Formats: sequence, structure tokens, C-alpha cells
Amino acid sequence: MSLFGIEVSLYQGERKQPDAVLCISREPDSLGAGPSLVAEEEQPLKKIYKYKKVLSNPSRWEVVLKEIRTLVDMALTSPLQDDSINQAPLEIVSKLLSENTNLTTQEHENIIVAIAPLLENNHPPPDLCEFFCKHCRERPRSMVVIEVFTPVVQRILKHNMDFGKCPRLRLFTQEYILALNELNAGMEVVKKFVQSMHGPTGHCPHPRVLPNLVAVCLAAIYSCYEEFINSRDNSPSLKEIRNGCQQPCDRKPTLPLRLLHPSPDLVSQEATLSEARLKSVVVASSEIHVEVEHTSTAKPALTASAGNDSEPNLIDCLMVSPACSTMSIELGPQADRTLGCYVEILKLLSDYDDWRPSLASLLQPIPFPKEALAHEKFTKELKYVIQRFAEDPRQEVHSCLLSVRAGKDGWFQLYSPGGVACDDDGELFASMVHILMGSCYKTKKFLLSLAENKLGPCMLLALRGNQTMVEILCLMLEYNIIDNNDTQLQIISTLESTGVGKRMYEQLCDRQRELKELQRKGGPTRLTLPSKSTDADLARLLSSGSFGNLENLSLAFTNVTSACAEHLIKLPSLKQLNLWSTQFGDAGLRLLSEHLTMLQVLNLCETPVTDAGLLALSSMKSLCSLNMNSTKLSADTYEDLKAKLPNLKEVDVRYTEAW
Repeated sequence: MSLFGIEVSLYQGERKQPDAVLCISREPDSLGAGPSLVAEEEQPLKKIYKYKKVLSNPSRWEVVLKEIRTLVDMALTSPLQDDSINQAPLEIVSKLLSENTNLTTQEHENIIVAIAPLLENNHPPPDLCEFFCKHCRERPRSMVVIEVFTPVVQRILKHNMDFGKCPRLRLFTQEYILALNELNAGMEVVKKFVQSMHGPTGHCPHPRVLPNLVAVCLAAIYSCYEEFINSRDNSPSLKEIRNGCQQPCDRKPTLPLRLLHPSPDLVSQEATLSEARLKSVVVASSEIHVEVEHTSTAKPALTASAGNDSEPNLIDCLMVSPACSTMSIELGPQADRTLGCYVEILKLLSDYDDWRPSLASLLQPIPFPKEALAHEKFTKELKYVIQRFAEDPRQEVHSCLLSVRAGKDGWFQLYSPGGVACDDDGELFASMVHILMGSCYKTKKFLLSLAENKLGPCMLLALRGNQTMVEILCLMLEYNIIDNNDTQLQIISTLESTGVGKRMYEQLCDRQRELKELQRKGGPTRLTLPSKSTDADLARLLSSGSFGNLENLSLAFTNVTSACAEHLIKLPSLKQLNLWSTQFGDAGLRLLSEHLTMLQVLNLCETPVTDAGLLALSSMKSLCSLNMNSTKLSADTYEDLKAKLPNLKEVDVRYTEAW
């Protein structure tokens, strides 16, 4: 038969004539016409009670099946339509199946088909979900899975609001997708199913589909490692893992020790042996095989970690030097198929432009167990999703590559050179840096982070001619990020070793000479540009002489944009800046806030700035006067600025939300 446009082969089994199975009687009730309203309301409830009593003591299953069909027909045709009427037959059948576990497969399928009409508009109860899961596992190619379960799962994904309250609905959806993956077309059927959930247009009309699919994927991936996780002492819960493995506990061993759970004899050997490599320790379960090799060079690192008072965060646990340990995780065949299926779904979800922002936000906290992040196959397959985030020009997407909050590591650190998931020579790292530097992350803070943690990989990639890394090194020199003279000389040597680096370094030297000339003492203290002046006009004017004494600059009613911020930050004495009625936006504000910390007066009246840029002003502690008249300032941002700017005395917030 055809499913989502793909031909699949299904188990046919020994089936009766379809009419005998699918026939549902819809004859009117024989109690007569024209009963009172009270009688109409009482009839369905009385009938449900009668059927519940009859089905509680089944004798012949042919009769039971007939009674189930009649019960379903009654619920569908009842004038009293509420949850109690529609759910009651499903509850009765659920109890019937739980109490009679010796039914044949054919009897199972007949019962499922009989209650199928009720499932079109009602979620199956928990026990019935368990029954459906069992059927998906045992008969993945059954026609019931395709014909009956498909619309049920589609409804669950479109309407379910909380899998936490209905975990068996999630498990049923998970097993259904695995059943699709067992068909002869395999992942093609799964992909077509996901496409059917998204819809043919560029925007999915059902907002719950993506978070529900992601929840199913995360739970399925976690289940692949769950047996091993639960078998280890002191293994953190999923909540602890999602919070960075920093919850306090009685024992705080490092990751290799926790995976090994070594015996006291082995610990004593590690404390005394100094030359020979210790014998490999293997921990195996029915689904997972983990092997960790220790060398004598691992002792200092392990000892230092063990003496730490706090458990390291998620990425630190995995940033183990190759000289210290080599960890490999092997899944069993079934877990491996499950992992492959659901990682493929995540990759498919990342291909949809409208889903990518929400997907990036959901994955930003790294909601996977550390065993998965230590699994080479998993991180290699997930790399496609991270690459899609790095290629997306939208800030709300690629910003999710960074950590969800300060002090935590994110995908950027995980897939950077030296990170546990990095399996290339830094190509993905360079791609992530390029997209981040091209948006709002061209800041001193980001450059400082790279200089402190990733300077080596940056220099190596620059040495190989990577243009993004050459630009990074030039910016580090231009913004005086590097204090050590030897490191500065090494960066200069790296830049001069390639054609592109040499060219960019020469341009940097020219800019530095112009900067020295610009900042030389002298020139006017006040300057006003004519209306309709542009960024190029401002750049040309500032390059024509010395402006080291310039304290007051008015760009009001000109055509300057955020691009002129690169020239404004080179004015060391600037204290008053008027940007009234310009196109100066959030990106320019972020740059000013990092460099012009001595600015005292700022006029942003009638500019397109928003909360995203205005919040950056909280670092400009010298501000005394701030005009935000007719901007997109919100009340919350205004309160935040007042709390963080102690010297602020004059504020204009007219014609804003905060007014």
C-alpha cells in the first residue's frame, strides 16, 4: 500500500473480510422518539454503565467485539457530547485489554479498528497507549499501525500541550515513529511523516508540532543510554544533566572515575604505579559498551579533580585530554537504530527555515546526557544540525550556539578545537566564529573569550589562510586584547605568513597610523555635521585632521547609521553625542557601550533603537543625560537602566511605552 506517497509492504495476516471488521452499526435507538431532555442525557450514561458491566465478564470475543462496536456507535451518535461520553468507551476497552492479556494478534487488531472512530477526536488513555506501544513493537508492519495510529499520532503532535503530564502519549508517539522506520522504505517514510506534520507551505500552521517532536526525539535519544546511566552509581538525573551536572552530591568523582566505578585495588594501583599503563577497564551492559584506558600521566589530573569542592560542568567533564583517557561508547543494535532514527529527525527539523529558530532555542541548553555527548557517532551526526545553525543569518538562530547563560558552555565550545565533539580541523569552528562576528557579537567580550580560550586554534587556522581567523587576529591587535608582547609578535608573524594575512595586517597598520593622527591632541572641541551627511562623509571628515580634543559631536538630522560607530569609538575625549533623527540602531549602540564608557550625554530621540540595544547602555556608568524620546523603549528596560546608571539625572522617555 502507499503511505505518504511511498509504497510499503505490510503484514496481512489472517484477516476476516474487511466489512466484517470495519462495519459499525449506526441505526437509531429503539426506545422511541421524542424523549425529554433529561431522558436524552440519562440514556448514554445508562448505556455506558450497561456496556461496562457486560464487558467486565467477557465470554465469547465475537460478542465482545460486537458490543464494543455498538458502544462506540452510541458514543458517536449521542446528543450529549462531552469528554465523559467519548472517553468512557476508551476507558472500558483499556481496562478490558489490561485484564485479558492472552488475546490473539487478530483480536487485538479487530478491537483497535473498532475503537478507531473515537480516536479521531480523543487522546487514548494511558493503559491504551501501553497497548498501542506493544502493538507497534510486535507488529510494526501491521495495517493497523498505518491506517489507525497515523491520524492518532498526528492529532497528538498537533494538540498535546504537555508530555510531562502525559508521558505515555509521548512513548506511544516514539514507538509509532520507530514502527515507521521498520517499514521497507525506512527513513523515507519517517521523513514523509515529518513533512506531512509541517505542511506544504513555508510556515507550519500548528505551533505545537515542533516542540512535541523535539520532546519525543530527546526522550528517545536519552532512552538509548538510559540503561547504562541507571546502572552506574551516582549518575546524575536528566534534570541535573540539563543544568550542567553541577548539582551537589555526596560523591564528586570526575567523569572517567564515575564511568569506571573502580574497585579499591585499582585505585591503590593508580596511587602507586608510575610507569606502566594500567589495564583497560570495560563496563558493559546489554545495550552499551564503554571502554576507558588510563595511563600513568592521568594521575595528577584525576587527583586534582577529585579534590575539587564542586563538580565540574558538563563540557569540563568531557574535556579530558587524550593522554589521560580514551573513551568509546558502543550501543546495541536496537539502541543504535533508535539513535539513528531520531538524530535523523532532528537533522530534518533543522532544514525547515520556520522551525530552525525554535529548534535552536530548544537545543541551546544542551539537553542531552553526557554519555551521548561522549559518543562519537552521536556528536558526528548532530554536527549537521549545528552546522545549519551556524549557516543561518538570523541572530535568534546562530546566537543559540553560545551558552544559555554566563558561566556555562554551549555548542560553540563543544564543537571548537579541543572540544569533545570536534572531529575536524576547525572548519565548523571557523564557520561559527564567522557568523557570530558578522552579527552583534563583534565585541571586546567575545574577542577576549577567544583570546583566553581559543587563541591557539585561531592562529592555526589563520596560518592556513582562513580569512575569518585572520580578521579575528587583526581585531585582537586593533582593540588591544593581547597584553603579552611575545604573543603579539607571534600573532603578527602568523598574519605575515599568508597573503591575505599580510594584506589585512598592512591595512591595520594604516588604520593605526590614522588613529594616532586622529587622536593627537588639538582640533575643535565641538563639531556639527550638516544635515543629510552620510557615514562616508563622517569618515572622510574624521580622517582629515586631529580630533583628540573633540568633546561634543552632533550628527542630528543626518543620514548616518550604525556603521559610523566604528569611527565614533576612536574619539577618546567624546562626552556628548547627538544622534537625533538618524538611522543609528542597536548594533551601533552595542559598540558605543563597549568603547565610549566616558560618554555623559546621549541623544537618541527618534532613532530606530530597541530594547536590545538600549540594554547595552547599562555599562555606560558616566551617563548623566539620556534622551530616548520616540524610541521603542519598554517600561521594563527603562526601569533596568535607571537601576544600573547611578549618575543618570536627565531622562526623556516621552512617546514611549515607559512614558
